Amino acid sequence: MVRKLVTWVLVADGAHARVFVNDGVGKGAQELEDRAFVGSRLRDRDIQADKPGRSFDSNGQGRHAMEPRTDPQQHEEREFLRDVVDWIAAKPQEEQFDRLVLMAAPHALGDLRGLLSKQLAAKVVAEIPKNLTKSTAADVESHLTDVLAV
Repeated sequence: MVRKLVTWVLVADGAHARVFVNDGVGKGAQELEDRAFVGSRLRDRDIQADKPGRSFDSNGQGRHAMEPRTDPQQHEEREFLRDVVDWIAAKPQEEQFDRLVLMAAPHALGDLRGLLSKQLAAKVVAEIPKNLTKSTAADVESHLTDVLAV
């Protein structure tokens, strides 16, 4: 008996993520209804409610506000994507999928690449730089035709 090849498609941006499953040729892509990820879309001023810290000037008596080392909004988006990747990373141990397709907004796709473990990165068969988080399953399928036989 030939085992079917299961492909998961992660559709993500910095605040939303959905997972679709393809169980083989001609089966289409069905969304995992029990798992949609929604992060926050807070503005910088909402994330940083407090005033920035102050430090003394290196030359003289002046004091200056300190700039944050990272953009708070980018940090929130990266932490959101880290949670998504951590959830997916637990799944290969349960043998729920064989291949992974990443379909994400270009900046989120770059963040995802950096967050994948070697084992998970080895399962990636395609990367599609499109933000389809609010699209229908049919729209997602139409962008997979060059990658999978959906």
